[in-house]
Amino acid sequence: MAEPIKVVIVDDSAVIRAVLSEIIDSDRRLKVVGMACDPFEAREMIKAQNPDVLTLDIEMPKMNGIMFLKNLMRLRPMPVVMISTLTQQGAPATLEALECGAVDFIGKPTDQADGGLERYRQKIVAKLLAAASANLRQRDPLSSVTPNQPLSPISSRLNASFICAIGASTGGTEAIKAIVTCLPDNSPPLVVAQHIPAAFSNSFAKRLDRLSALTVYEAEHNQDIERGCVYLAPGHSHLRIKRLGGRYICQLDQSPLVNRHRPSVEVLFDSVREAAGKSAMGVLLTGMGADGAEALLRMRQHGCKTIVQDEATSIVWGMPGAAVKLNAADYVLPLDVVAKNILKFALASYWRR
Repeated sequence: MAEPIKVVIVDDSAVIRAVLSEIIDSDRRLKVVGMACDPFEAREMIKAQNPDVLTLDIEMPKMNGIMFLKNLMRLRPMPVVMISTLTQQGAPATLEALECGAVDFIGKPTDQADGGLERYRQKIVAKLLAAASANLRQRDPLSSVTPNQPLSPISSRLNASFICAIGASTGGTEAIKAIVTCLPDNSPPLVVAQHIPAAFSNSFAKRLDRLSALTVYEAEHNQDIERGCVYLAPGHSHLRIKRLGGRYICQLDQSPLVNRHRPSVEVLFDSVREAAGKSAMGVLLTGMGADGAEALLRMRQHGCKTIVQDEATSIVWGMPGAAVKLNAADYVLPLDVVAKNILKFALASYWRR
């Protein structure tokens, strides 16, 4: 049996440290090798224990988690899962942590009713296991993977029916940002399903909107879909696309989880295929699990173009890897050329009409 993954917990609350330690040690694949109440104690513990993964609170005394994370990623890069407050107030700091190199995040263990603690245990174990094997190379400033460059405006000759659906999970907020921020303001419409808490999706959409030439919305029910815009599924709802005459609209619902997720990438991809036919394109990015892989295969079988992010630039090659195993990808591409290919196939779709 392989050696368990070594975990260090960094949190100023003794109660939270105790709960996390009990949860993590309940899985024999993981082992808590140390707990620290502040970043200075954590620094010494990391040196002494050489952990495989770190859980890190954002709000701590002496030095906040964001500042500690920045120092850690500069001096001793390692997989970090943030322990976050899953509220609108906590969203900006958590999104900043992901920008600074954190692999993932999870809320504080507070809901212990109706099996909540067991669900939390399953989530944090899965996130820590994924984080321990995460690809940090693409976060390395010396990596050969270069950031996207802004692209020129697209030709006016564009199939008005063309629409691109993007799905992502772990590592996806940064991957989506890398694509959206280099697209010109007259790009074809993008619809996005990112596994994200409901309290975070609006903050994420606003952040993308500030950074991008495109207009980025948290999608609303019956909202028209227009060129030059991005529509992000709210964290509490599935996003489906419906065609009405010559236009598309967003449809939101809170039907049961699909592949343990709502929003689900599979739900979005299937609806886009049904609404747009061969004028649809599917892009599956970094993420844990397999949500969206089978739906991407159905898109490809229907004649839609499909792209999967390659392993070298994915933080977690779960969802993309599952799609590749199913032969669902027309192209397996590094992140830095995905946006260029979205525009390329949008123009090609014009000539295929």
